[in-house]
Amino acid sequence: MDTPEPDVVRRAVAGDPAAVARVLTQIRPIVVRYSLARLGHVGAGGATAEDVAQEVCLAVLRALPRFTDQGRPFLAFVYGIAARKVADACRAASRDRTESVADVPDSADPAPGPERRALTADLGARLAELLAQLPATHREILVLRLAVGMTADEVGTVLGMTGGAVRLAQHRALTRLRALAGDSLAMVIR
Repeated sequence: MDTPEPDVVRRAVAGDPAAVARVLTQIRPIVVRYSLARLGHVGAGGATAEDVAQEVCLAVLRALPRFTDQGRPFLAFVYGIAARKVADACRAASRDRTESVADVPDSADPAPGPERRALTADLGARLAELLAQLPATHREILVLRLAVGMTADEVGTVLGMTGGAVRLAQHRALTRLRALAGDSLAMVIR
């Protein structure tokens, strides 16, 4: 995963337009994957992961001049902003349950039907319940490692752990999930 180099981040904080563009270009795929992992393709209230990623990039752009590298990695700074924006999207969705349609379509919708969506939603809800039973650090490690695709060292940088500690915590989290899931979800968690 291509993450911004500390020198590029320092130049971006100083206001170098080329460095700012490079930083945003490098963090955007990471943020989109994180948002997809947390919200799904069409997330809370119809907000897509792309929408949330755009909001995160704008927030990073606004906050960039205030970033100080006091032992805190830049990726942790971005991850913190992303977590807050995802939570904002979820809160907004809980307040607005409307779904607007511009026009009546002329043909059948190629998207999965109601049964498939219901099954997917049920599976997602069961997985969310299982994840909610894990400690917060284990949940974040699983999301960052499995859904976002970050390496153990990258997750360690974000969470202030070593790569080995991240791998061990991931193993423990997956073992705990398997135990919680029993036979009903064991195939999904593998």
